[in-house]
Amino acid sequence: MAEALDLVRLRACLSPRPGNLGNVFEDGPPDAAMTPAAVLFPIVLHDDSPTVLLTRRTDHLRDHAGQISFPGGRVETSDAGPVDAALRETEEEIGLPARQVEIVGYLPEYRTGTGFAVTPVVGFVSPPLSLSPDPFEVAEVFEVPLSFLLDPVNHRQHEIHWRGRQRRYFAMPYGDRFIWGATAGMIVSLCRRLALLPPD
Repeated sequence: MAEALDLVRLRACLSPRPGNLGNVFEDGPPDAAMTPAAVLFPIVLHDDSPTVLLTRRTDHLRDHAGQISFPGGRVETSDAGPVDAALRETEEEIGLPARQVEIVGYLPEYRTGTGFAVTPVVGFVSPPLSLSPDPFEVAEVFEVPLSFLLDPVNHRQHEIHWRGRQRRYFAMPYGDRFIWGATAGMIVSLCRRLALLPPD
């Protein structure tokens, strides 16, 4: 019952429409125009406890090569909006069909230092999963317990010198995987909506 109540609380903290919660800016975003993008924040509703489905991008991609990310990408002119883009990209990248995803809301738009204005679309995913990752884009698909990602004890803050200045970013090491950057930032955004962390 407690797990069900947590998911009700999670759903309640989200916006029913994209763009209603303002923006989250990475440290040091560019001044140029941003490219619209969308990702699916997929929460898999296993019977014992929910997990979050993540991918590791292949090393040869132009954007964010080798990084751990949510499935998603640019919003194309053929997409009706961020939900269509997130679901289309998710099916293309990992083979998860839209019929297994219940869209439950949106997190604040996340503006990356690399020039993307990303709408995080939160969806509840019904198992079992039968995925077929695109080997060109996706090196690995894996799940992380939602409770681990939402626990501030597992959050780290790092700094790196980038484009002439010190840039701060969040990271969540999980075993031998390093969840950081925009993906970690969106997870932190959910924590703040749930009041597990103070406002930014």
